[in-house]
Amino acid sequence: MVDLLRSIPPGLILVVGALLLPLFRRSPAVLKALLVALPAASYAHLLSLPAGEWAPWAVFGGLQLVPVRIDPLAMVWGHVFHIAALLSAVYSLHVRDPWRHVAGLSYAGSAIGAVFAGDLLTLFVYWELTAVTSVFLIWGRDELDDGVADMWTRGERFRSGMRYLVIQVLSGVVLLAGILWRLADHQGSGEGGNPLYFGHLFSGSILDAPVATQLIFLAFGIKAAFPLLHSWLQDAYPKGTVTGTVFLSAFTTKMAIYTLARGFAGTEVLVTLGVVMTLFPVFFAVIENDLRRVLAYSLNNQLGFMCVGVGIGTELALNGTAGHAFAHILYKALLFMSMGAVLYRTGTTRATELGGLARTMPWTATFCIVGSISISAFPFTSGFVTKSMVLSAAGEGHMTWVFLALMFASAGVLEHSGIKIPFFAFFAHDSGKRPKEAPRHMLVAMGAAAAACLLIGCAPSLLYGLLPFPVDYHPYSASHVADQMMLLSFAALAFVVLWRTGRYPAEERATVLDADWLYRRAAPGLLRVAWGVIGGAWGRLLGLGVWVVRSTQATVYFWAGPRGFFGRTWTVGNMALWSIVLLGVYLLLVLLWG
Repeated sequence: MVDLLRSIPPGLILVVGALLLPLFRRSPAVLKALLVALPAASYAHLLSLPAGEWAPWAVFGGLQLVPVRIDPLAMVWGHVFHIAALLSAVYSLHVRDPWRHVAGLSYAGSAIGAVFAGDLLTLFVYWELTAVTSVFLIWGRDELDDGVADMWTRGERFRSGMRYLVIQVLSGVVLLAGILWRLADHQGSGEGGNPLYFGHLFSGSILDAPVATQLIFLAFGIKAAFPLLHSWLQDAYPKGTVTGTVFLSAFTTKMAIYTLARGFAGTEVLVTLGVVMTLFPVFFAVIENDLRRVLAYSLNNQLGFMCVGVGIGTELALNGTAGHAFAHILYKALLFMSMGAVLYRTGTTRATELGGLARTMPWTATFCIVGSISISAFPFTSGFVTKSMVLSAAGEGHMTWVFLALMFASAGVLEHSGIKIPFFAFFAHDSGKRPKEAPRHMLVAMGAAAAACLLIGCAPSLLYGLLPFPVDYHPYSASHVADQMMLLSFAALAFVVLWRTGRYPAEERATVLDADWLYRRAAPGLLRVAWGVIGGAWGRLLGLGVWVVRSTQATVYFWAGPRGFFGRTWTVGNMALWSIVLLGVYLLLVLLWG
């Protein structure tokens, strides 16, 4: 029995177990029990597996698949992905539709399988499976409380989900193209080894990398929400269901960060990309009205810190990336859970329609504040003990401009996620709404996530012991604590001054577009113009063709019609005359050229 269990890849228990959930749709108690038991069983199964790689599976052409590889780097994501799956399952206990649970747990299991994949082909299978399963977390129908209306229509969710699915599948297509190109290069060069093995692929300048490696890097970058490739995140995540967005926030982008850490540690361009990712969301989040969209922008910001750590590539930086991914999944899930509870009770997360909810939702407000101070990296929270590792790695590498940019981005995080989210939802102006507190199971999930954020912040060694490299780092030095508190204090002061003087950007009922303007506004406009030009040209060409046909028809009728030269009745004398003329012409030609 033990050997049988050890032959099951990590995450597969979640994928297969999720498919059985619809069988228990008429037994809500059993369905809820299984919903919690499956992530717990999958986690216990992972902890029982020995470290190392599974025996390779031979496939065509002497190539080998390594379906499972368990090492310290993968285990960081394995731990937190299971925790996130369990918290998300508890949070969604009120959902009666079993197919929503199928989508959520199979999506989580696919992401776990991708993390432990030891070859690129196995990674590709899980990569695409996460895309197919996660889209139903956007298309699902919300079960809101007290008859409140959903803020998104079914049509808006469907269109957003389709855009999300196209981009996610495109990432898989690019990944497959890179794998096939890599195989072709391998066969052409006659190199040894296994080109499908997923290890360190490249470091240095990505422009010097082979085309196959560049394609794989691009595929990872799409799901990691690189600049100009990121808009699917802000487009889709806020339109997910109350519970679906919690799942979405944990897996896709962090799975991509893992693949970058595994394959592209030390790739220089990741530092620049990461800095840009930390900066631009600050400006968009300030003017955004939908608070779940604000969180999506802040997710981009936090991914930037992780990309910088991967790009630096030192042990401290990679530890910082892994630790920050772990902490980020927890506090970001907590923030999305708190906003999901607000959406569940009020039907909206638009700042213009909220405020004063702390009166009747005090626990949700408290947990939201814990998530906000964690993402802002206050001392004694998880963000403080992980984000500082990336900052220290940049400082040790004498990357002054990178360090300063990350400090500015840290201040921006406090403004849009640390203050704006709880302030506009639970305090600020009084919206007059008096919803009930979130359901008990939601409070349990939020409470557990909040406790984890505080526990990691107070006892960082618990997390540091899971990181891939030995940790010799002490976050609570006097200088670090003082510097961080001064940064946060001045950022908070700036918000207060702007708010009190009326200069803080007003919340407006509008959709903020950034790079998605290219395919949601520019591309349709260009298509309309192109269709008009093509349609006009086709109309003129068709008119010309009709004129040519009609002219030809008239000409033929004129000459060969009943009254035409060749169509009328000729006398015998005229025919004889023309016969003599033609015979004479023929004889003349024979004499001239004979």
